[in-house]
Amino acid sequence: MKKASTSQIAFASFIGTAIEFYDFYIYAMASALVIGQVFFPASDPAVQTLNAFLTFGLAFIARPFGAILFGHFGDKVGRKTTLAASLLVMGISTLLIGLLPGYDTLGFWAPLLLCVLRFGQGIGLGGEWGGAALLATEHAPEGKRGWYGMFPQLGPSVGFLLATLSFLGLSFFLSDVQFKSWGWRLPFILSALLVGVGLYVRFKLTETPAFAKALANQAIHVMPVKALLKTHLKPVLLGAMAMVVCYNLFYTAAVFCLSYGTKQLGMARQDLLLMLCVAVVFMAVATPISAWLSDRYGRRPVLLISGLLAVMLGFAMSPLMGSTSIVTVTVFLSLALFLMGATFAPMGAYLPEQFPVAVRYTGAGLAYQLGGILGASFAPSVSQWLAITGGLSWVGYYVSAMAAISVLAVFVMRETAHT
Repeated sequence: MKKASTSQIAFASFIGTAIEFYDFYIYAMASALVIGQVFFPASDPAVQTLNAFLTFGLAFIARPFGAILFGHFGDKVGRKTTLAASLLVMGISTLLIGLLPGYDTLGFWAPLLLCVLRFGQGIGLGGEWGGAALLATEHAPEGKRGWYGMFPQLGPSVGFLLATLSFLGLSFFLSDVQFKSWGWRLPFILSALLVGVGLYVRFKLTETPAFAKALANQAIHVMPVKALLKTHLKPVLLGAMAMVVCYNLFYTAAVFCLSYGTKQLGMARQDLLLMLCVAVVFMAVATPISAWLSDRYGRRPVLLISGLLAVMLGFAMSPLMGSTSIVTVTVFLSLALFLMGATFAPMGAYLPEQFPVAVRYTGAGLAYQLGGILGASFAPSVSQWLAITGGLSWVGYYVSAMAAISVLAVFVMRETAHT
């Protein structure tokens, strides 16, 4: 097979994460808008939302298991085949969610099967990111790991934009009754086409040079996760804490604010989706800038400065988000997603750089996914509870606290940009 160029590798790492995160984000938006009504109709509206957010959080619990499962094969068999398998698991789970009948048809089995499929989404995404980051960084030219590690980090921005646009289009062309009845399922079903594209691109790749060399030298472990936890537990835990700010900023803005804005503030769903479309552009802009800066000045300075700005943003959440003004709410969402991109982009190189080749897929993926549990899994449900009990300012304090955890973790971690 002809060796792929670095541009083809960059595109392959980008397109896979874009598709997988599109699948993940359409569920996030559906959980904020309709999942509770379809699968938990016996509850009052507040409990419906809470139940929907809990199913949303379930996938984050599954993601570390996916990182260990796919990391095992990624560190033993190779990056290419493992990445294709993770995309397939995610795609099948997403398609079946779109086809799953609601509570009115299946009763108790509907939410139960939803949880199983949501767990499957988490398993698939758990194996995706680590492999995509390695695909990019292990092919990167000298001194440009941060830049090439940015491409899988750019995928979530595009995936989120596609997810938002799909729900925005449905809100313009369908009535609320049509949307609740069948319209929300269309983005899930159409994802099968995107997965087909992703699989085609992934199967045209060759193995990364770093892993091919390790395999040729038989420098691999029988049980990569055992070797990882025995000798590299500290970078796994610190990497997970460093990821908290990215996750919390994103899912607070994209899920909690969407739900809170429509249900508590009375803002139109179309308006909030349009605001998120604007905000995600700021995330996409921040991603290459932050990655370039991390190659030039180091990962830690970029992450520390952007993390401290995120701490400050939490205190501005209540006055900006609570104003119900389209302008100020858009400003808050844009700042949140800009800082998410700034803290997220360097991690595509920074996490893999913490681990040797033989445990890199497992280590980087596990740190990334454990960060999801800490920063995102129950962020919408915790934020919902805080908003009910203490008001929007408490949600802002929660955002600041999560950002502070990441700042402290990065402060302890070593610099790796020029190693």
